[in-house]
Amino acid sequence: MIEEVRALINKDLPLVSNLSNVSALLNTLGDLNWCGFYLVKDDVLYLGPFQGEVACTMISKGRGVCGEAFKTKQAIIVDNVLEYANHIACSSRSRSEIVVPIIKDEKVVGVIDLDSPKFSRFNMEDKFMLEEVAKILSELF
Repeated sequence: MIEEVRALINKDLPLVSNLSNVSALLNTLGDLNWCGFYLVKDDVLYLGPFQGEVACTMISKGRGVCGEAFKTKQAIIVDNVLEYANHIACSSRSRSEIVVPIIKDEKVVGVIDLDSPKFSRFNMEDKFMLEEVAKILSELF
């Protein structure tokens, strides 16, 4: 997956074009009902390119799993979103989630967000892979 992301990236294209293709590639991981990006503007996360169901369009820092990853600058894996107090239910079908911040010059510029209709869908291998993807994507900001 890492090499495929590197091959997709074209620094001569707009950010939205690159992120759109990467979200399509990430969607091939399977057992997902949403995958995409939220991008930081004025210290708020706004919906970026994605694949899947309709999503929340704006997330405050610290709110939900995405907002929490934004605030802490740390990847978060949630095995059961129904038991996670800070979860925002954009889709009633989601059961697990992983969010990885994209960091540029020590600032979060966006997050990668994947949701699954299966409990415990994400693991440390997914986390490490998405952290590498985030490093690659940080070069576009």
